[in-house]
Amino acid sequence: MGILALQYQTVPDIPILLALNREEDPERFTLPPRIQSGRPRAVYGVDRKTGGTWAGINQHGLFVAAINAPKRHLPPEPRSRGLLTKELLSCQTAEEALELGEKELQRGCYCGVNFMCVDRTSGGAVYGGDVVGVDHLTPGLHILSDRKMDDHEDGRQEYVRRLMTLQRIDSSVAFLALASKTFSRRPDPYGRRGIILSEPDLATVSSMLVALATKNQRSVMQYAPGPPDKKGYEDFSALLRQVLSTDRSASSAKSKEKAKEKEKEGELDDSDLE
Repeated sequence: MGILALQYQTVPDIPILLALNREEDPERFTLPPRIQSGRPRAVYGVDRKTGGTWAGINQHGLFVAAINAPKRHLPPEPRSRGLLTKELLSCQTAEEALELGEKELQRGCYCGVNFMCVDRTSGGAVYGGDVVGVDHLTPGLHILSDRKMDDHEDGRQEYVRRLMTLQRIDSSVAFLALASKTFSRRPDPYGRRGIILSEPDLATVSSMLVALATKNQRSVMQYAPGPPDKKGYEDFSALLRQVLSTDRSASSAKSKEKAKEKEKEGELDDSDLE
């Protein structure tokens, strides 16, 4: 399971603001986000059981997250949903990821899952429960859980929505402050009105906050390696910015190579004149 809040294309120059709590068996060992090998470059944590991931961002500014969802008819030998998450992170755009996700889930070889796939210009949710489908994003606040995106009959989604609209969000600082407080909220003594889960077989095992700006150096990533009410958020922004700068670095390297080639061509031309 899990719960995700996305403030999309409403804050100038910061089209993606999101918060995600991962909910899993607390005994399931995972590694925190790091820059992974391969292309495109991406930053994400790794589930040691399957080698997959639950959420990450690639060099093209594509964010993908998986949230386990109910499904009545399970495949006898299901393929890892975390491995599919990694494959979606190999896409260049959210639209490409949505198409691939829907196509894969229609094969029926996965347990129930909902995916959020979003970049700076488009995105949506892919549902892989009893019915496979896609809902596209519009500017505004969106909530995704083990049920469909923006399901107003889902009490948990509506609780997150209410908390996330208590104040105006006009900057990444405002969003991150509100989201960190919301997604760290413990239940009351009666087990109600909270976001953090702490059951023996299902608990909040990590949390992620992301601000993806149009300028890479303004992007932010924070990660709590456990329930954020106890572990707190650590700054992983340097890793995110390094990944997002991959295209620029490659472009700069190519420009330098072309300049050297032209310089060599000029030297050859001068020698030919002698």
